[in-house]
Amino acid sequence: MWSKLEYVAWGLSLMFGALMIIDLIRTDSTYDNDLLTSSREGEIEATAERHII
Repeated sequence: MWSKLEYVAWGLSLMFGALMIIDLIRTDSTYDNDLLTSSREGEIEATAERHII
């Protein structure tokens, strides 16, 4: 029984890995690299740190 569960776990691991690679390729071909590396949150944090007491 444990051997079967181990094979199922390996199968699920391979399936999730393949889905992650497919998603990586799809995202990389859909969006520009500049858009993917920009961070609006970083801009918000940078302006919040400039407060004067």
